[in-house]
Amino acid sequence: MEVCTVCGLPKNLCVCDEIEKEEQKIKIRSTKTRFGKWLTTISGFENEDSAEQLGKTLKKKLACGGTTKDKVIELQGDHRKKVKELLLSMGYKEGLIDG
Repeated sequence: MEVCTVCGLPKNLCVCDEIEKEEQKIKIRSTKTRFGKWLTTISGFENEDSAEQLGKTLKKKLACGGTTKDKVIELQGDHRKKVKELLLSMGYKEGLIDG
């Protein structure tokens, strides 16, 4: 049986991901690039691995391109409303999402 190194519980009972979602203050911003295209940035993640996994999931669900750099997810296009809805459905708290 594997044990989580953070919380000390067995892997199947680990609550680290849920605690992480409840503590992060996430900021969603859209800016226009120099070529006139929109770029949505999502920042405020504490763990780079969780940001990468979330970035992959968002890119698949929104059918857009993007990247993850230094705990910041960049998505091609203006996806502020859709990203907020997806984050809420994944368990992030509405009061901690700014955007």
